Amino acid sequence: MDGEFTGKEIYQDLFSPRGYLDTYYDPKKGILVTDGFLDFALRKLHEAFTTRGVKGEVLIDIGHGPTIYQDLSACESFKEIIGADYTDRNREYYEGALRNDPGTFDWTGVIKQVCEMEGKGTTVEEKREKLRNTVKRTVKCDVTKSKPLHPLVLPQVDCVMTLGCLECACKDLDTYRDVLKNISTLLKIGGHLIITEILNCTTYYLGGKWFSCLSLSEEFLRNAITEAGYAIIDLEVIPRPYDKDQYRLCDHDSSFFILARKVRDI
Repeated sequence: MDGEFTGKEIYQDLFSPRGYLDTYYDPKKGILVTDGFLDFALRKLHEAFTTRGVKGEVLIDIGHGPTIYQDLSACESFKEIIGADYTDRNREYYEGALRNDPGTFDWTGVIKQVCEMEGKGTTVEEKREKLRNTVKRTVKCDVTKSKPLHPLVLPQVDCVMTLGCLECACKDLDTYRDVLKNISTLLKIGGHLIITEILNCTTYYLGGKWFSCLSLSEEFLRNAITEAGYAIIDLEVIPRPYDKDQYRLCDHDSSFFILARKVRDI
């Protein structure tokens, strides 16, 4: 990689939703499947919305990209999910995936896995319908702005969730701290914040292009989230097994999940 920060306009112009899914979420060879990240994320999200009792009226899924798996458990605990992403392609692909449009990435196996964790006997099609009915819309979002959804104005919500987004949107640690404050404006006091990141990652490869990634540590995230006005409820880190070929494409060494409750405005 040439060291240049790949900012939001590069994502708007060059990020390939389907290429990303095939590279990182292919059921047999996807990097985030074979290294355990996807199973980890599904397990922790299931725990958050069941054991931990996270629920409410509205959840905002920030930086959803082209994936829908992160909303499969959430749709059982919230009356409305609002998707939010910067790039037009990702919002369009996300909407198509919710409809299960022909040619979109096949999430059937993942949906079945979540249904089995929930243990209610829900079928894949029933879960798809539940998700479609709960995700009401996806809107433009820029987390680097003090008002991330501007010009849209919403009442503060019960939960803000972001998976694998902020480390790609922030050029340095100070920006990350600012972004935490920005997205916190969307969340009511007493509401929940869910963040999943990959740790100690500097770059990832997609479609002939290197994309930058902010290297994050557990210590930094724990401190930054607490300083942003949150009380940590659950935090877990799992190591990534070393694979030379996969590390060349994406060099993170572990995965991070945190569930926190907003206790004050900053």
